[in-house]
Amino acid sequence: NTAPSVSDNSHDDDLHIRLVPHVTYTSQCYVFDVIERTLQHGGVLKFGRYNNDRQPNSNRLSFRSKVVSRSHAELWVDDGKVYIRDTGSSSGTFVNRMRLPYGRNSSDSIRELFDGDIVQLGVDYQNGSESIYRAVRMRIQISHPCHEEDKKASSFSKTAFQQLCCRTTPNKHPKGREDVQECSICLYAIAPSQALFVAPCSHVYHYKCLRPLLEQNFPAFSCPLCRTYSDLNASVEVDVDEVME
Repeated sequence: NTAPSVSDNSHDDDLHIRLVPHVTYTSQCYVFDVIERTLQHGGVLKFGRYNNDRQPNSNRLSFRSKVVSRSHAELWVDDGKVYIRDTGSSSGTFVNRMRLPYGRNSSDSIRELFDGDIVQLGVDYQNGSESIYRAVRMRIQISHPCHEEDKKASSFSKTAFQQLCCRTTPNKHPKGREDVQECSICLYAIAPSQALFVAPCSHVYHYKCLRPLLEQNFPAFSCPLCRTYSDLNASVEVDVDEVME
């Protein structure tokens, strides 16, 4: 049977799936571009080491890591819920560090996924010394495009930007100790004339403190405080008029 196509148009019963690299600072991760798909009931996403250059297919998600099998796992939507199963991979599929048993016709091999779950394809080979030998770890974000919660989430970046503007206003001095912000890594104060890194989520760090974490998995970045994922190579081509809206 042919799997239903990924939907291009949003409907009330659709689910929006967002997959981002799961960045940890204890080891290097396999970095991939953020994947976003909207799936209707019965929609399927297949994970594997495919050659999408020859046969482009938005239902097939390809990873070039050698620990990922050609046909590794599949994710689908059924009755408003998201499920995943291993499809006979050689190195396993894991959900929140628990390996899924393989069995295409067994209900034990199927795992329901929830927003924030960590999915891992394969295991590191040679300690993940090179990107092609690293397991693919991803955090899944599940949402309903029509829900109010998602509308609130979409305004998060604007709120963060407004907070950033307030923090960087010239000649604005703290009125008391509670107004002085600290770097959550070294716990020393954020002060004038320091080199700072401002994350897209608006959290601020000393660049000196954060630099090792930035370089470890560049361009993938996960805020140490709120775990918001960002692509540091993402486009910054935004017109002034767009900022003023």
